[in-house]
Amino acid sequence: MIDDALTSDDMISSPQAELDTLRNVSPESPCSYLPGRMARSEVYRTDRLDNATYEKLLARNFRRSGQVVYRPRCRGCHECKQARVSVAEFMPSRSMRRVWRRNSDVVVMTGKPRVNDEKHALFRRYLDGKHDESMSREFEPFREFLYDSPTVTQEICYRIEDRLAGVSIVDHCPNGLSSVYMFFDPMLTSRSLGTFSVLWEIAYCRKLRLPYYYLGFYVAGSRTMAYKARFTPCELLVADERWVTLRH
Repeated sequence: MIDDALTSDDMISSPQAELDTLRNVSPESPCSYLPGRMARSEVYRTDRLDNATYEKLLARNFRRSGQVVYRPRCRGCHECKQARVSVAEFMPSRSMRRVWRRNSDVVVMTGKPRVNDEKHALFRRYLDGKHDESMSREFEPFREFLYDSPTVTQEICYRIEDRLAGVSIVDHCPNGLSSVYMFFDPMLTSRSLGTFSVLWEIAYCRKLRLPYYYLGFYVAGSRTMAYKARFTPCELLVADERWVTLRH
């Protein structure tokens, strides 16, 4: 099982373990974050992943997508670094406070992840407005991507009156929430719902007395990842279980 193999010191130090690991490395493909570079990932599939083990994997630069956990294994590049916010020290900027006030009418509901046609339709609109054709718009890939989880996962829905405006999927860990994905109505771009969701979820961590909010990968030089550095203090994983504060 992944929770036995990947959390052992042998996975790092043993030559045979390193060879076994490389058997799980995907073929190279164009990098989604940095133009002109090639990317590959170390990939494992699991149908069971307790949240304490998953947090240990986060500290080794793994992320989760559906029933797959993965981390970058790119040749000559180590720019994808796990990022997290220190909840107790976080102070929203002036622009973030404006975003919070702008969305004072948003109703937030939390619960178990439940897939339905309304959420799928919103996801399709989000991809059409924000992404290229690389991600599938079909229902089953959508369900597998966000609603087929092997760990403790929660769904956070953002509504404006009776309208579903955004959906966020987060994983629960002993010391924090880990953001999996957030999608929203692209017609509401002026509301900055992506920023609002991060602010709300950091506040939710504070309410739950969780010290960290995991933002996912931060990639220096990537325009789409630059926003994460605004949530300060932001810590980056620079080596296994070694975090440093991002300096601007």
